[in-house]
Amino acid sequence: MRTNIESMWTQSLKRGEQPSYIDLRDHLMVIHRKHAGFTESCAFRCQDRLGHNSYEFLAEVVDPARHRRVLDLACGSGILLEICHRRCGPRVVLNGVDMSIEELDLARKRNPDPAIKLHQGIAQNLDHFDDGTFDVVLCHWALTLMDQVPEVLREVSRVLKPDGTFAAIVDGDPATAPGYAETHNMIYDVVKREYPNYGKVDLGDPRVRNSKDLKELAFEAFKGAQIDIESVIFEMDSSPDILAREVAGFFYASFILSTSAHHKMLADLEDHFAGPQKIDYSRFALPANRLIVRRRQLENS
Repeated sequence: MRTNIESMWTQSLKRGEQPSYIDLRDHLMVIHRKHAGFTESCAFRCQDRLGHNSYEFLAEVVDPARHRRVLDLACGSGILLEICHRRCGPRVVLNGVDMSIEELDLARKRNPDPAIKLHQGIAQNLDHFDDGTFDVVLCHWALTLMDQVPEVLREVSRVLKPDGTFAAIVDGDPATAPGYAETHNMIYDVVKREYPNYGKVDLGDPRVRNSKDLKELAFEAFKGAQIDIESVIFEMDSSPDILAREVAGFFYASFILSTSAHHKMLADLEDHFAGPQKIDYSRFALPANRLIVRRRQLENS
């Protein structure tokens, strides 16, 4: 039976306090302990105009002809590692890091090859790895949720080779995806009835959700690098009831709702996707940005 998430972060919200980064990490750990693997369902089914999901879109950054060592930062249940392994084969050595042991357990089941190395840890401290270890560091939709993002980017910069590449999928501009803002607001409106401060306080660093601010963060961490942000829309077509469940499951906010509020949110979303005509098939559009940081060989010389 579904139960709402209680964490140090939600307790801070109830008290009207600003949660600390310790509260945030506790909150994320609790969600992934109870719902390991939840993030992949919606993201995997949403596709761009070429038929690629966001994992495949991110994995395109890896060039098996010239890249040999790749790190998946906040690898979760290991779906991106699986895609990279399928694309690149044994010629590319893959590593994954995640702070959730439950997610890492799923990642190992999905990637039983012992050559794929999995590590428990946080993005702000990558002491598992020496300086200049990786040709590519990837991060799928996790940078948006992280605290102390400048520290994360400095650690990524440290473990990247002098000509390495960092690429991340993060939230895109809601205005670019038809209907996304309305769907987002419907979920947040239900959540704010139980947690009035939700929205004023959100998960992660808000600068990651703004392309200009994100570029500035990247320029600071990767001085002299080429930095590009590409916008893309991923879409999923399905029946209104399935869309409601999949979309709600993509939003961390939905996990802190009481059972009754969660049922109401799902009913509202289903009505939203069905529309006044009560159509049997509808569409959800998800905006994303792909940040790509390409270091130059002479950057640190």
